[in-house]
Amino acid sequence: MKYFAIALGLLALIEAAQCVGMAEGLYCGKQSCYDVLDIDRAEFNKSTLAKSYRKLAKQYHPDRIKDKEERAAAEEQFRLIATAYETLKDDETRKLYEYYLDHPEYRYYHYYQYYRMRATPKVDARIVVAMVIAVISLIQYLSAKQKHSEALNYAVTVPKYRNAAMEIAKERGLYEFDAKTGKPKKNRKNRDNVDMEKIVRDIVEENMDVRGGYKKESVYDTLLWWIIVSPVSLLQYARWYIRWIQKYTIAGDEYEEEDKLYLIRSNLQMSESQFICLEPEEIKEFLELKLWIKENFVEWKAAKEIEEHQKMANSGRYKRYRRYMKNNAGSTMSFVE
Repeated sequence: MKYFAIALGLLALIEAAQCVGMAEGLYCGKQSCYDVLDIDRAEFNKSTLAKSYRKLAKQYHPDRIKDKEERAAAEEQFRLIATAYETLKDDETRKLYEYYLDHPEYRYYHYYQYYRMRATPKVDARIVVAMVIAVISLIQYLSAKQKHSEALNYAVTVPKYRNAAMEIAKERGLYEFDAKTGKPKKNRKNRDNVDMEKIVRDIVEENMDVRGGYKKESVYDTLLWWIIVSPVSLLQYARWYIRWIQKYTIAGDEYEEEDKLYLIRSNLQMSESQFICLEPEEIKEFLELKLWIKENFVEWKAAKEIEEHQKMANSGRYKRYRRYMKNNAGSTMSFVE
């Protein structure tokens, strides 16, 4: 009985070992991909892999087989050769496959890794990042173009800008005005209203100074360009910062006007594009008040807040709002008409 139990145990171990061997549906099935391509695993290299694959693919290509039965077998072998080549040519896949050969007992783990690799698209991450940057940059450019076009369309409808553009067109001889009606004559240079509108639009665009979020589109304002010039920008920033420390922190020199404006803009928490849209008189006032000094800015800001509060208190709209809130105390929602 004792020996019989030992024999049954050995048989169970043999069956278990067979269960954890190479499985159908994984890589090259019951065969080793190295054996399929007739390659020694210990002496594997990419050059040998390519040569062996070309040789066997040529030998078992179905188009070279005339007999139908042999062709079916050749197709099956050809698919196996292709699978073996795809498994071994990719470094990551080959690493997983070799782990599968060395540790076949982790069956479920190997199934997961195999189908994960098959389902995941093999795309270079650098290409994906480049495409994302390009798409974002294109969207930025088209969005800026649309905003600029909207600003231009509005400016063309403003009588002041339109009349000024027509005067400039008249001076340039682009079209003539009728002395009686005061309207432009239709001539060879201006045959229809579409051309006239285009002339007015071009002149307005030429003379209109648009800044900030509605300025003319440019590739220099896209993410792609910022990334390209980022090394130069970082170097310039480092030089500027070192200069600032040496000149103002260590030497204690007086701020130059450009640096004063930078400090004022920082205190106002404005971007450069927002700051340059301010009126020159307003910027001049900031300099006269020495708002680059933090104490002066805090004092000026407090005075501005008091002034704005007084304006609101004297505003008829704000008074109506206060009366409304007083009469509707406890309401959870209100609108200022």
